[in-house]
Amino acid sequence: MDDMGLMARLRAARVVPVVRTRSAAHAATAVGWLREAGLRIFEITMTIPDAPALIRDLASDPDLLVGAGTVADAAAARRCLDAGARFLVAPWVDATLSAPCRDAGAALMLGALTPTEVRAALAGGADVVKIFPASSVGGPAHIRALASVFPGVAFCPTGGVEPGTVAAFLAAGSAFVGMGGALVDEKSIAAGDRAAIQAAARAVM
Repeated sequence: MDDMGLMARLRAARVVPVVRTRSAAHAATAVGWLREAGLRIFEITMTIPDAPALIRDLASDPDLLVGAGTVADAAAARRCLDAGARFLVAPWVDATLSAPCRDAGAALMLGALTPTEVRAALAGGADVVKIFPASSVGGPAHIRALASVFPGVAFCPTGGVEPGTVAAFLAAGSAFVGMGGALVDEKSIAAGDRAAIQAAARAVM
């Protein structure tokens, strides 16, 4: 990773929207609305059609910090990094993502759930350990237990994080959280309900 500036921005944001939609148009709309509400960091998942092109478009704005999520392998990692992604996220441990991130000065978040998996993620080069799915295994209490065993590790719980639980996750030892459906609701996007999306953003912030 290039320097502490990247991690500092992620920690300061506290919440990273995970943009996972069925179309790139919906994703771009979500980012636009959330940006209007004050958010500046976005994880664009590779499940979105032609995600690297969207990443490239968003990353051209110096005001935004854009990353790629659900990155399946090193080849996909390079495509995302070439498009301008500053961090990569996988919900599993894949050590082959480490070298492309290191070469590009990007941050790597690898997924884990158990202490054994956390250790594997760290050994695999993770700068951040993504705890997924966070809400189905004890929520903040699970993060607190992991943080007691791994002091100083940057944890990012994702999966079922709600506006009302963000503070508890942070207090339990999370560096920041990832929030998908509670913030990027595709039904609201498809309906053109900008107010609903921005209300969720304001509740989070």
